[in-house]
Amino acid sequence: MKSLLLAAALLVAPLAAPMAAHAQEPEPPAFRAVKVVLVGDSTTAVIGGWGPSFCGQHLTSLAACINLARGGRSSGNYRTEGSWRVALKEIGSGGFTDTYVLIQFGHNDQPGKPGRSTDLATEFPANLKRYVEEVRAAGGKPVLVTPLTRRQFKDGKLIDDLGPWAEATRKVAAETGTPLVDLHAKSYAAVQAMGAAQATRFAQMPPPPEVLAAARTGTTISAQPAAPPAPGATPAAQAQNNAAVEPMGQAKLSFDYTHLGRDGADYFSKIVTDELAVAVPALRRYLVP
Repeated sequence: MKSLLLAAALLVAPLAAPMAAHAQEPEPPAFRAVKVVLVGDSTTAVIGGWGPSFCGQHLTSLAACINLARGGRSSGNYRTEGSWRVALKEIGSGGFTDTYVLIQFGHNDQPGKPGRSTDLATEFPANLKRYVEEVRAAGGKPVLVTPLTRRQFKDGKLIDDLGPWAEATRKVAAETGTPLVDLHAKSYAAVQAMGAAQATRFAQMPPPPEVLAAARTGTTISAQPAAPPAPGATPAAQAQNNAAVEPMGQAKLSFDYTHLGRDGADYFSKIVTDELAVAVPALRRYLVP
């Protein structure tokens, strides 16, 4: 009997030792993952914006990226149609150390877009402030992004038709203490430096021959039927009129001076990434330059 007990003990002992060692192993470090939510219009959205390249190329595997930007949306109708409710649910879904919400509007807030346009002096800044407040109330971290420049030129100079909306975004960021990615300033400087002809490569499709020929002279022409110029209209006002004829939220592949193809998305998402690393140092470990 004693020999049987001794044999059993000898068999159990090797099994018990690994179990004891396993029980003493330290707990693994906490898994620290973040979520990045993109909110905005077609210049951020899938098919036409910088968002897909940002999500796909500039975040590590410790960051989840959800692109909720939608074509044709302004700071006003993004909320009224219910898209903002979806974004708020993403913020409160849990499971992540932090959730950052990048907010970019301006293109569709401009005049001449029924159901989309907002008043620059009152509605637009108020809408941005409300987004910032609600992101924070939901436990997220807001980041404001100034609107991507368009790429229309007049006599060699890039038309700055989105400057006032970019400036309004900067002011809201300063007033609310919100990190700012000044995509407008960086994209404007980059496009101005390369010139009208080079900038045509950022569109979704190649320019028609006559459009490229015009760009080489330093003055761009519309590839689609443009709104007739108003008497005495400034280049910036006419650029807004040209953009106003774009249909809302329809996925398309065409040449224009607003939306981005693969080259444009890659180029401007790199700018967003570099600026985000400066504006939000806590995100640097999750960013891929």
